[in-house]
Amino acid sequence: MKLYQLSILEVTDGSAKLLSSAADLSSFSFYQRGSVGEFMTFMAKTVAERTAVGQRQSVQENSYTAHVYNAGRENLAAVVITDEEYPVRPAFSLLQKLIDDFVTSVPKTTWSNPSSIDFPAAKAYLAKYQDPKQADQIMRVQAELDETKIILHKTIEGVLQRGEHLDSLVERSNALSAQSKMFYKTAKSQNSCCVVM
Repeated sequence: MKLYQLSILEVTDGSAKLLSSAADLSSFSFYQRGSVGEFMTFMAKTVAERTAVGQRQSVQENSYTAHVYNAGRENLAAVVITDEEYPVRPAFSLLQKLIDDFVTSVPKTTWSNPSSIDFPAAKAYLAKYQDPKQADQIMRVQAELDETKIILHKTIEGVLQRGEHLDSLVERSNALSAQSKMFYKTAKSQNSCCVVM
């Protein structure tokens, strides 16, 4: 998962003007970075111009995905360009934060001259959101739950001795009643129809 570029644009009368951006193009060769940067800026402007006010959308081009949010607030739109594996939820969360921070920290009087705009939060967000699990609380909790499931699965396998199966343990167990053994067999046979490989 990779986050390549994030941009803040002012969209007026169907035309987008780049106000601020930050990029991490280190995964490209030195000679490609200029061209890739130009392409991503072009892509950001194009999708911002073609996104209706109040709308969020994701646009894919080859192996790049542009997530865009045209907030309509102060005519601002934010665009994040990622690889295709980057999850949508943290991308849209980042877009909202970008617009909120930009509006509160950059005076509107400086927007007419984008080269004078100082918005260091863009680089900070670019670094923070490279790992969406660290930036997004829900994804972090989901990753922890997935890890717990793996540990539990490995623990159950570790309890069973080599070559020993749960089926044979159930059959040999004196602690289980005949009714419990029948329940286990019935549940296993009913669930076996739903195995997808």
